Amino acid sequence: MEVSTHDKLNEKLNFAKLDSGLNVFHIPKKGYVEKYAMFSTNYGSNDNKFIPIGETEAIEVPEGIAHFLEHKLFEEPTGNIFAKFSELGSYVNAFTNFNQTSYLFTCTDKFYENLEVLVKFVQNPYFTDENVEKEKGIIEQEIKMYDDSPNWKVFSNCLKGMYHYHPVRIDIAGTVESIKKINKEFLYKCYNTFYSLENMVLVMVGDFDFEKALEVVNNALKSSKSKGDLNIKRFYPEEPKHISESILEERLQVSSPLFNIGFKDIDLGYDGDMLLKKEIETNILLDLLFGKSSELYQKLYEDGLINNTFGSQYIGHKDYGHSIIGGESVEPKKVLETIIKYLEKIKINGLNEKDFIRIKKKSLGYHIMDFDSIEFIANSFTSYYFKNASLFEYMNILENISLEDLQKRLEKHFREDNFVISIVNP
Repeated sequence: MEVSTHDKLNEKLNFAKLDSGLNVFHIPKKGYVEKYAMFSTNYGSNDNKFIPIGETEAIEVPEGIAHFLEHKLFEEPTGNIFAKFSELGSYVNAFTNFNQTSYLFTCTDKFYENLEVLVKFVQNPYFTDENVEKEKGIIEQEIKMYDDSPNWKVFSNCLKGMYHYHPVRIDIAGTVESIKKINKEFLYKCYNTFYSLENMVLVMVGDFDFEKALEVVNNALKSSKSKGDLNIKRFYPEEPKHISESILEERLQVSSPLFNIGFKDIDLGYDGDMLLKKEIETNILLDLLFGKSSELYQKLYEDGLINNTFGSQYIGHKDYGHSIIGGESVEPKKVLETIIKYLEKIKINGLNEKDFIRIKKKSLGYHIMDFDSIEFIANSFTSYYFKNASLFEYMNILENISLEDLQKRLEKHFREDNFVISIVNP
């Protein structure tokens, strides 16, 4: 077991690598009643072409299979996992995104019992021809529900506008057509490859005995043997730097038009601290340019072009990244026009140093406050872990970011040839 201390945050990190190959982390939160555990695999909806473990040829599986597999793991021959957690008085959930799948629980009591159930059910798949067919109908309804969701459509259309071939342009749940192709053989190939313990991580947060938790996990995994260094070969199509389509419009039942403006990242190909630095730079930039205290926000708001739904976010990975600015507006294209003109002006005049210092201090303050949330710690730690970065390096990197760094990022990311607008009209 290894223990590291992080004095600036007044936090500790416990770590152990188990004989089964699983890496386990614990962030102690002394005095906290609530406890949280997240068991995750470095596998998401983007991972549809790969070489299965023990094979030599690449296969391509149906879109949406990672999300389908997540659903199916909750089923057992004798019932449903939700009932077991309910009996223990805990809350259990799971999610699949483009890059990872996570299973989690939160509880105030019986932590070790909950932990045993979590680890065992994720490591014991039960797929049959019958239960796979039954699940297709359930997920088909979920896909149709998202197709009718204006907020989801404006976002997914924005991704389709930015990306030509990268699988991030495909909905996480897949399509009605793609899930019909899923069978138990595909599911087991995906499971046996991506749910190998060397490709997973267990992150726990709360006030409990780490060594006792390790004993529970080891006992639950006693039949699992390490596969050694695991290098899963994944394949992604070559993605051009330029956007696919600049304007996408659709009509759905909304009272006011929704819009997403996407800026496609072209600065790619690395992970670790460099990726974390780029993410922090971009988030500070988004707050500087589009936050509620910015000059642009005030102008758009006073002109009646936006309301308090206006916001922005950046998503960045080794092989793709984008910033999205969105909200409601009676004139989305006018909002876009105003944003582009404003960016041109800022590039010429430069960013305001006082605003930069203020936003940077605010970011540091929020980051420290975030460590009061056990959910934030587990989710962020896991996400950065799979990017070969550390949540505990975030503050050091943030403190060293300069105004010059932001100006360079502004020039590189917010370009006139890499943005799209997605609009959902009434």
